[in-house]
Amino acid sequence: MTVAVLVPVLVAPAAHADPGQVLALAKDVDTVLNNIRKWIMGILAGLATVMLTVGGVRYLLAAGDPGEVEKAKTAFRSAGFGYGLAALAPLVVGILKGIVGAN
Repeated sequence: MTVAVLVPVLVAPAAHADPGQVLALAKDVDTVLNNIRKWIMGILAGLATVMLTVGGVRYLLAAGDPGEVEKAKTAFRSAGFGYGLAALAPLVVGILKGIVGAN
């Protein structure tokens, strides 16, 4: 199976880029960093929502079991950290902008 995948890659002709052709879609570094910020915020908020859901389901299904309640609280805590990091993503990207001089 690996050979069937590697053979077309090894015998494929090399692609040559036209020097006058621009391959980037973003106009500047600021746009790239803003897109990174949006992706970071989206991923972190999505994962935090999953953890919040898992914590809620665990808490509902715990039936008074102290171990399961503690696991649910840990999931809630993780969701809180995720939302906090998502809220801090613009600050991190602002620092990156300052480092690369995109301000």
